[in-house]
Amino acid sequence: MRVKGQPDSMQREQVLLDVMTALTSSLDMKEVFSESHRILSRVLAADFGGLCVSRPGEPGQYDWPMIQDMPQVFFDRYPEISHECFVSAAVVQQPNTVLRESEMLSRLEMRNSAMYAHCREMHMPVERILSVSLDMGLGWHSGFTLYREHRKAFSEQEQAFLQRLTPILARTVRNCLMLGDLVRQGDLLDQLFRHTGLESIVLSPPAIELMRTPRSTALLHRWFPDEPCGRFGLPQVLLDALERLSRSGQRMLAGQDVLTFRRLGRSLKVTFLPLPTHPGRTPWALLFQEVSHSVQVPTEWRKRLTPRELDVVQRVLNGWDNRTIAEDMGSSLNTLKTHLKRVFVKLAVPSRAKLILLAQEQSAEAAG
Repeated sequence: MRVKGQPDSMQREQVLLDVMTALTSSLDMKEVFSESHRILSRVLAADFGGLCVSRPGEPGQYDWPMIQDMPQVFFDRYPEISHECFVSAAVVQQPNTVLRESEMLSRLEMRNSAMYAHCREMHMPVERILSVSLDMGLGWHSGFTLYREHRKAFSEQEQAFLQRLTPILARTVRNCLMLGDLVRQGDLLDQLFRHTGLESIVLSPPAIELMRTPRSTALLHRWFPDEPCGRFGLPQVLLDALERLSRSGQRMLAGQDVLTFRRLGRSLKVTFLPLPTHPGRTPWALLFQEVSHSVQVPTEWRKRLTPRELDVVQRVLNGWDNRTIAEDMGSSLNTLKTHLKRVFVKLAVPSRAKLILLAQEQSAEAAG
């Protein structure tokens, strides 16, 4: 596949819309990415390409839902040579950021690299690369990479085009991983109800509820006891978010379809997941994941900090950012920063990261 000149802006916009439509057409990852790559090649021509997914706890296990003209020997050997892959080493440092090979290492370093030599041995010579690590927030790791065997570099325009597409690529991989297996097992709603391990409610906006798991109602009452409720007895804050996402459709960006609510020691993540269209309706699943944060303020620290400082430290250990802590405690951002500085001095720690690390270490020692 050779580059035949840059497409005009109208063609790029149409390709973008066509790819986004293909990516939201199914929860079968191979199906949606194969079709999407066929469309994408109209503006991002490449000789080779692939989507790689590795699963939590299985670092040597790689799935390749989409490949383009890559030799089988590459997949056979990749687990043993993956530690030499300068592409993955570079993009994992900047998730969801599209990089060209010149941003990974110098031309000389690339030509002297073991991965460059491996690819030539496998009859897959690569000279130009465009790649992105897709961060889905689920523990999975995924990378989308295009290769050219000639010296024609990927342009900044092509890089920017893939960058615009990156949020929906990440969300598509996430959605397929979460529910793709369930689709293949049979009726999606029944499988979602029984096997995800999450509480969930499935709606067909604006006025139809299709299902909810038994404990989802109690969870909502526990987390939103004073929140105004609307249709289906759902908190208005969730209904408003669902309405915004339903209206935005393909234009929504990654991060807009996840809400996180925090309390001291706990958090609730709500993921809004569009499901494949059923006749006459477009259902959405609301998936609820409740997390307890186990790191507590060490006993020794309680003797050295004021009650207000202890409140600040506990919220830091729960992973809250400064703005969230300040709002929760009813203080200004500057006041909060003053509390943190005093905490650092009293505990003789240089930074927030070191504070969390010390608390984790002392918690592990106490548990052991």
